[in-house]
Amino acid sequence: MTCPYKSIAGVDCPGCGMQRSLVELLKGNFIESFQLYPALLPTIFTLLFTALHLIFKFKNGATIVKYSFITTIAIVLISYFLKFLI
Repeated sequence: MTCPYKSIAGVDCPGCGMQRSLVELLKGNFIESFQLYPALLPTIFTLLFTALHLIFKFKNGATIVKYSFITTIAIVLISYFLKFLI
């Protein structure tokens, strides 16, 4: 699928590369996956941990979810801005 944001605005969106990164991760190419989209693994961790926390109500789960979300957003933004600099 093509990115509608990229086709309209002409620049990558913060999520561009995630789909290709997921395909590489499923193939077992962890380095290529990380190079395409560094925030994929933190995103997967955040989503899975949030779902598990909603089911099992971990003691410090809300704190872990909060910091995991903040870390994931920071990685997305840093990698997004680095795309433009490099």
